[in-house]
Amino acid sequence: MSAENTSTADSHERTHRVLVVGGGNGGLSVAGRLRRSGVTDIAVVEPSQTHYYKPLFSHIAGGTARAREAVRPQADVFPDGVEWIPDAVSAVDPENRRAHLASGDTVRYDQLILAPGIRNDWDAVPGLDEAMNSPHGASNYDFALAQKASRLLRSVRSGTVVFVQAPGPASCAGAAQKPMYQACAYWRAMNVLHDIHVVLLVPTPTIFGIPEIDAELQRSIDEYDIDVRTGAHLREVDADGRTVVFDADGADGQSLHYDLLVAEPPQKAPEWIRASGLADDGGFVAVDPHTLRSTRHPEIWALGDAAGTTNSKSGGALRKQAKVVAENVGAVLEGREAASAYDGYGVCPFTVSRSTAVFAEFDDRLRLMPTLWRSSYRESRMNWIIDRQIFPQVYWHMILQGRA
Repeated sequence: MSAENTSTADSHERTHRVLVVGGGNGGLSVAGRLRRSGVTDIAVVEPSQTHYYKPLFSHIAGGTARAREAVRPQADVFPDGVEWIPDAVSAVDPENRRAHLASGDTVRYDQLILAPGIRNDWDAVPGLDEAMNSPHGASNYDFALAQKASRLLRSVRSGTVVFVQAPGPASCAGAAQKPMYQACAYWRAMNVLHDIHVVLLVPTPTIFGIPEIDAELQRSIDEYDIDVRTGAHLREVDADGRTVVFDADGADGQSLHYDLLVAEPPQKAPEWIRASGLADDGGFVAVDPHTLRSTRHPEIWALGDAAGTTNSKSGGALRKQAKVVAENVGAVLEGREAASAYDGYGVCPFTVSRSTAVFAEFDDRLRLMPTLWRSSYRESRMNWIIDRQIFPQVYWHMILQGRA
């Protein structure tokens, strides 16, 4: 990594040609692509010393992956030739092209790329945070809670297990279902599934929203005898009484006792985005959904979960967005038009057993958009191999370096 670009030894302000906020999937992959295309003086602001491959959290929770497979030191995965600023952004001043850091330092930029991700909002549902910290709550949307979920799900032999999928906007919202199917397959193998009442709360009118995907998932739901409550929104949780209160299908205030709760939290954009004047009504960065350029400041771009796009938020969507942003920023730096366009692609691989998966690939109008093969939305062993074994290797060795 290059030395710090400072004007004097005592200065707390620096300047970079391209500043990227966020060292996750989107931030590192777009930085890597830009560097490989010949762009220099790129810096990424990222406070975490640890990098996570979050799609594996569902496998960890479901008992088909070890926690160590999803984590690496941040320094080990940074793209070659890209500077790491181990700090957090506290504010952006787009009028003066400055990013303010938690340390008190500031960074000036020519082009700013925002990829800070999304935040889990455990406090949005009264009692949810307390439930997650109790012996009877877990989630696959947090590294520690995913490990906890694995232990708890393996220990269940009877009772009621409630899985909750949060309403959008959310990062791969359907991932809430993945550990459920894996757990059901485990319980069936242990010959205890018939003693467990499995309940799934989903906010949508159907299990997914695309008929072909709904049909594939429904086969697993029927096979495991899962009690699906559609149009469901979690309202509150009583952690001590182990009760959830939710609205579903027009009936408000329903309550259900649980022995184990596995929940996806509501999610929101970082607060500083709204305060910067860059946000849309939902709090996400307002961008052109095709070029991913800010609608208010042409030198600012956004991708991933923090971008106010029309697509479903997912890692697969982010991979395509990173290519578009890298090409457009590179073009602007060379004095050309930003002509690359994102097509609204999204993907959610559903692990419907411990060895098979359904690939839901779709656009921002919920139309099937297969890229692997035309029937990839059908349950198969190959889909599982791609999701569980191939994608993590592609991520660690190619995506983060801007090679894929």
